[in-house]
Amino acid sequence: MKHFLVAAVVFEMSIFVRAFVHPARCRIPHALQIVGCRSDWALFSSAADGEEKKRVVFLGTPDVAAQSLRDIYEVSKRDDSAYEIVSVITQPPKRRKRKGKVIPSPVGLAAEEIGIPVLSPEKAKDPDFLEDLETNVRPDLCITAAYGQYLPKRFLATPTYGTVNIHPSILPRWRGASPVQRSLEAGDNPVGVSVLFTVSKMDAGPIIAQEEKEIDECDQATDILPLLFDIGTKTLIEVLPKILDGSITMETAEAQDESLVKEASMIDPSEAELRIWEESALVCHNRVRGFSMWPGTFIYVQLDDEEPMKVKITQTRVLAERTEPTKEINKGPAKKDGLRLICSDGSVLEILRLQPATRKEMDANSFINGLQGRKCCWIQSPVKEVVS
Repeated sequence: MKHFLVAAVVFEMSIFVRAFVHPARCRIPHALQIVGCRSDWALFSSAADGEEKKRVVFLGTPDVAAQSLRDIYEVSKRDDSAYEIVSVITQPPKRRKRKGKVIPSPVGLAAEEIGIPVLSPEKAKDPDFLEDLETNVRPDLCITAAYGQYLPKRFLATPTYGTVNIHPSILPRWRGASPVQRSLEAGDNPVGVSVLFTVSKMDAGPIIAQEEKEIDECDQATDILPLLFDIGTKTLIEVLPKILDGSITMETAEAQDESLVKEASMIDPSEAELRIWEESALVCHNRVRGFSMWPGTFIYVQLDDEEPMKVKITQTRVLAERTEPTKEINKGPAKKDGLRLICSDGSVLEILRLQPATRKEMDANSFINGLQGRKCCWIQSPVKEVVS
């Protein structure tokens, strides 16, 4: 009997070792299926006070989501944490145009640094991916932060406690692809972030928590987006224990008021031109702020009778004065003043930083010095001739 027990232990240990050395080939007897064999999942849960930690999957793609992943992961390492991150899902690696090198997304890189298994399905509705999620990953909770793909019903039905999302707006205002850009373009203050359950309809799930933030009238999306994701991540970390113990559920979270919905439609490059001939300085300024990441904003200028030139506008402010509308662009009287752009209603947009076509970004003084006495005027978009 003694020899039989020793042999049984050796047999089980050999299977245990093979599960790590050859995870794709191992076939563990049903009673011993602790590790998923088809993928290199980190499925062994450390436990606090004898309780198994909840299995969390993180979905995200850009830099702001990578920082959220790092923050959530750091909290998961605490002895009293109720969860561990067992997998990361992100957009597939992209090939660089010039060198042809394939690089993972920022979230994919962060996951590799931390040592968390990564999945990068072309589409979240892929049957093999969903099978892997259900069979091997087996999430208790999924967290999304700017993942960038629609999640099908089968995905949403997989995690025990549902899927929660960090969305950078005060929902139901600004549902959709560009919440920060649209909120700044509209001049919203305060801005905010919502933590909510994910449902099939975009950004329409019940709200778990919200935070508002007062901002400066010159703050741009480049700074506000990471700020809101930082606030949203901290808010999510605070409520995670209650989500994972079942205190906060889809039923107990606050339903959104559909009458207050405002759509944050995807930005089109055609929106990037500042239409000085029909828009106020404030409207132009807020678009500069909102579109700072992409696609940026621009105007066309003409130096004397030269060909029109496209100029990217990167930093502005609105002056508290009005004057007679003119197309001529001049520098303000003080040394640190920017370029004064007079809009159709006489409001004044001061351009602090700009980037002429084929040139590097520069301040207003550098631009004026480069004019060498030439007259500078803004013009409407040049009409391109259609060749028949």
